[in-house]
Amino acid sequence: MEEVYEFLKNCGIYYLATVEGDQPRVRPFGTVDLFEDKLYIQTGLKKEVAKQMLANPKIEISAMYKGKWIRLAAQAVLDERVEAQAHLLANYPSLEKMYQAGDGNTAVFYLKDAVADICSFTEETRTIRF
Repeated sequence: MEEVYEFLKNCGIYYLATVEGDQPRVRPFGTVDLFEDKLYIQTGLKKEVAKQMLANPKIEISAMYKGKWIRLAAQAVLDERVEAQAHLLANYPSLEKMYQAGDGNTAVFYLKDAVADICSFTEETRTIRF
């Protein structure tokens, strides 16, 4: 899991895919955190992406970094604890104008039943499960 965290943190921007009905939705994301041995992402509860993850928690993430790419499939599980929100937000001071732990809008999701493939054209694919 730490390797997946480092990959996503280093790439800066990753792409999160959700489903809305029968339509896939993809958008750039940049938040990632390790808290209590779980990998977390963050968004606002008022956003469509949060509504999509609550309706169908199956997500995929894709990103590239230094000639390698990651494909990560998981279930996004909402963690409503203020402690989890505060931990993630502490690492992203640029978000403090939009989000605050316990504000009723900040949403952090941890990734469950995750399978990450780290791939390149020159190395064997590595699969990480957590």
